[in-house]
Order: sequence, then structure tokens, then C-alpha cells
Amino acid sequence: MRWLIGCLINAVIFMALAGYFHESFQLNGFWAALQASILLSILNVLVRPLLILFTLPVTVLTMGLFLFVINGITLELTDYLMGDAFEIHGFTMALFFAVLMSLVNIIIQKTLLEPSRKAKK
Repeated sequence: MRWLIGCLINAVIFMALAGYFHESFQLNGFWAALQASILLSILNVLVRPLLILFTLPVTVLTMGLFLFVINGITLELTDYLMGDAFEIHGFTMALFFAVLMSLVNIIIQKTLLEPSRKAKK
């Protein structure tokens, strides 16, 4: 259930980014956003750990900031695998979107998800 909520949140974030940055990020509707979100979560499970392992020295030297680059790479992989339904123009924009998505996900988790977990206890 938590995975599905995360995918829906990422799909909404993709829609918002596509609406605000329409010059550098194209999306063919909510269905494409949901597909891209599911594909991104699969890539985060399968590919991201390998990328982190291979780039561990750089990640340690940059005190974890290189993880944003890895997130940008996974967004670029999502762009490549989705074809024309999901387009990010350039790695710089993918890196920028990775930072924005991380910040928005942190804000959503702190304001919406954690208070609901505390209320259940």
C-alpha cells in the first residue's frame, strides 16, 4: 500500500513539473506519469543500488550529494525507457528534477505521512 501511495505521489509530482516546466519536460497525461512513476520505482529497486555501489567512493567524498546525480541518472533511464510519453530535455534538467522531487517527497512525508502514522499508534 505504501509503495502505491509513493507511486501516486510521484505521478502527481511529475504532472506538476510538466505543467510548470513545460519547455524542458513533456508528459502525455496522467497515465504516462503513473507509468513513469512505476518504472522509476522499479529502477530504484534494481539499478540504483548498483549505481550506489559502483560510485561509493565519490558518494563518500561528496558527503552523499552524488546521490542526486544517481537520482538524475535513474530519471534519464526512465526517460529513455518511456519513449515519447515522458521526455526530459538534458541531464541538467534531470538532475534539477531529482533535487526537486527529493525535496517535495521529504515535505510530503514529514507533513502528511508521519502524522498519520503517529495517529495510528
